Amino acid sequence: MSVDTKQQLVGSMQSYEEAVEWINSLIPFGIRPGLDRVEQMLESLGNPHRRLKFIHVAGTNGKGSVCAYLTHVLHKSGYDVGTFTSPYITKFTNRLQYNGEDIEEETLLLLANKVRPLVEEMATTELGSPTVFEVTTTIAILFYATVTYPDYVVWETGLGGRLDVTNVVTPVLSIITNIGHDHMDRLGDTIEAIAFEKAGIIKAGVPVIVGVTQPEAIEVIAKFAKEKKSSMYLYQQQFDQMPLYVDEFEQQFRFEGLFRNIEDVTITLSGAHQLQNAAVAMMAIEILRQYQALIVSDEDLLEGMKTTTWPGRLEMIGQQPRLLIDGAHNPEGAAALATALQTTYKYEKLHLVMGMIDNKSHHDTFKHILPLVDTLILTEPNYRMAKNANELEKLVQDLIKELNLSNPPRLIVERDWKQAIGLLLEETNESDLAVVTGTLYLIGDVRSYLLHNKDAEKGW
Repeated sequence: MSVDTKQQLVGSMQSYEEAVEWINSLIPFGIRPGLDRVEQMLESLGNPHRRLKFIHVAGTNGKGSVCAYLTHVLHKSGYDVGTFTSPYITKFTNRLQYNGEDIEEETLLLLANKVRPLVEEMATTELGSPTVFEVTTTIAILFYATVTYPDYVVWETGLGGRLDVTNVVTPVLSIITNIGHDHMDRLGDTIEAIAFEKAGIIKAGVPVIVGVTQPEAIEVIAKFAKEKKSSMYLYQQQFDQMPLYVDEFEQQFRFEGLFRNIEDVTITLSGAHQLQNAAVAMMAIEILRQYQALIVSDEDLLEGMKTTTWPGRLEMIGQQPRLLIDGAHNPEGAAALATALQTTYKYEKLHLVMGMIDNKSHHDTFKHILPLVDTLILTEPNYRMAKNANELEKLVQDLIKELNLSNPPRLIVERDWKQAIGLLLEETNESDLAVVTGTLYLIGDVRSYLLHNKDAEKGW
């Protein structure tokens, strides 16, 4: 550490751990929709976000995968890329990446020290303290605008879109991956209401790629786009994908676009839903070529798509026995997992561990999974909003009756998730498949535990 750096730290936070502890101390301020606090902080810092080119990605599911595809293709093509995503799977620094590498701990510490006085000053005003997500977003913008200077920032929304903190930026391209039933306590209890919130990222004159398929949601988004004079490119209209083959390790499709078709696109992310996510990302690249004079060769495009990985989403992390993890935390995610289990993976028996948080549509999530499972182990993530496993058991028992299942799963409750994983592995024979699913807070812990990642932190 340089002398200048040490001088900057005098009277400030002295370590990465201390900085993360301070950021996490803001969790009790919750999620407070609106942009007033983040706009004021960024203005105090000279509006650094105005120097960056953002690709803003919203949607219920698929945001992270689309961000991963875009990051890999752009970086493979020689561009410097910032990637801001949430929640993190292993460590806080996962959320702020530059060219696929986490922010350095020392850099995060310096930026947190720069932001903290603004946060503490704002806390004394009528605006109140900035939230954990507002502070993290501000640190991310400083990282990209004052430290790394990427050509593009792939910028994932946290919650919704219209009032989400990330909506403080004006991007060069907006993307809405899909619309589903998630965060309904905050975004609304209908597809139209949720679509309204997601469509809030559309900016005047900025093109938008839309992977949404429900007619009622498309109507809402199209109205937004028209009002903003934003060109809209809709999945299954201006672009589409045609599956060619699929197995457990990769799948191939033909991309059909407004400007051209691209044959034999291979991806290694599993699940039919990833074909749609991949098509959305490829259309985004095509539009950037048209609007931003982006230079991406077909060779780099195809290689970038093929080498894209995304932890915790239909990820096989064990072979003896086979163990699949997937953050299917809402009905649409569970439906995608169920489809993959029926079409992609072969097994004699299916044994599954599931843990949820308290604000999810549990009934509609479990109904996709229950008919497929031989053994269901209910557990609890190590998280402050964990759903009680005994309450889940009652819900599942009621749902088994409702679905009138002729061969219901054997039901086990083990509230300690590590013990639940032990039971899962004991149950699973060589010809079977073990699955861990539910909230990403559980997936992150299980992934770090089984891969022996000693660097793991609690995600949010």
